Amino acid sequence: MAQSSSAVLAQTVAAVAVVLVVGAALTPLIRRLRQPRVIAEIVAGIALGPSLLGLLPGDLTTRLFPAAVRPELSAISQVGILLFMFLVGWEMDPGHARTRRGAVLSISLASIALPFGTGIVLATWLYHDHAVVDGHHISKAAFLLFVGTAMAITAFPVLARIIVEHRLQMTPVGVISLAAAAVGDVVAWCMLAVVSVVAVSSGPSPLLRVLGYSALYALVLWVVVRPLLRFLIRRSSRDGDVSPRLLVFIVAGVFLSAYTTHQIGLDAIFGAFAFGLIMPRDSRKALASRVRIPMEHITDLLLPIFFISVGLSVDITGLGGSGIPELLAIIGVACLGKLVGVVIAARATGMSWSDSSTVGLLMNTRGLTELIILNVGVSMGVLDNRMFTMMVVMALITTAMAGPFIPRRPYARPDGAFISKDAALETLTKAASPGPAK
Repeated sequence: MAQSSSAVLAQTVAAVAVVLVVGAALTPLIRRLRQPRVIAEIVAGIALGPSLLGLLPGDLTTRLFPAAVRPELSAISQVGILLFMFLVGWEMDPGHARTRRGAVLSISLASIALPFGTGIVLATWLYHDHAVVDGHHISKAAFLLFVGTAMAITAFPVLARIIVEHRLQMTPVGVISLAAAAVGDVVAWCMLAVVSVVAVSSGPSPLLRVLGYSALYALVLWVVVRPLLRFLIRRSSRDGDVSPRLLVFIVAGVFLSAYTTHQIGLDAIFGAFAFGLIMPRDSRKALASRVRIPMEHITDLLLPIFFISVGLSVDITGLGGSGIPELLAIIGVACLGKLVGVVIAARATGMSWSDSSTVGLLMNTRGLTELIILNVGVSMGVLDNRMFTMMVVMALITTAMAGPFIPRRPYARPDGAFISKDAALETLTKAASPGPAK
């Protein structure tokens, strides 16, 4: 018998409460292990799913998260993901590449090219066992390109937080890593957009249509929407303060952009990310208190719900004995591609072995960004449940590796206070800016 809407609503809010409490309870423990909070939230999502809680008597996972509640949780989490992707796009500034331009571009390219290539080689071996998803045979090209792209990703937001927590923000290692990740992730998201077009297109005509509409929409965003945003920001600014209504307009713009890319044939996250990319960079500091910080608080509340949506689809026990070699191969290739590519590129630019290894470990973090990409792969029908589970475990391990192996630097400002993430990004921007003409 179908449940009433009020019963489903009650179960949904109870499930949200459980997710938030478990994530908050795990955070102090994870912090002691020198891990970012996102690790605690990912672990909480997996632990509440069939991989741990589902093994206990009483089918607790199904009781806490019945089938009727899961679509509601997914819808709530998507709001958080769209806002998060907007913030990621907004934080990425192409001007960061001016910081030691040669080193940044070399490391960024190496962090993408080698993992992408090794990922395709790995995917060629894995394809035979994962070629059918929900009874449908998937394109080999789409599978290979998707796995290669997923291996090439670096989680820019998680990387920024790790750099701040390890007090690397004023060191060459921190500045170059953050700049390289910013440049690399823009390229990687563009690669994922191409993979999405290939995956959803059934022939050359649909492919050209999606590409054409995507190019047209990008032009509209840059030529029409970006100047309009500048106008709205100026009109909303009074005596150094910004009207709270601006947050409403920007959030509405994020959702409309996401809807547009969905209608074009791409995932909605690309619309949110693109809207962040065309946001005026010079307004970021002015809009901090009224727009960016409130939006970050919203995503802090909503993203743990995304992790439970992921965790409910992750079943480590379902991998079986045959899945262990595949899982180890995925983790090994993911680490090898990033570490070898980045370390060699960093050494070639003159960095020491120690600093090169630190940059490699930083660029190997995948975090939430990887989970979002994997979720896109599931929605496109490119990943089956076993492949999704193994890739999620890889994302968790590669992100957790950074904390224990990266040394903390005893950097402090002259007043003795360690600088914040915002100050780190501001410092990076200043470092990227050209000096006065001589």
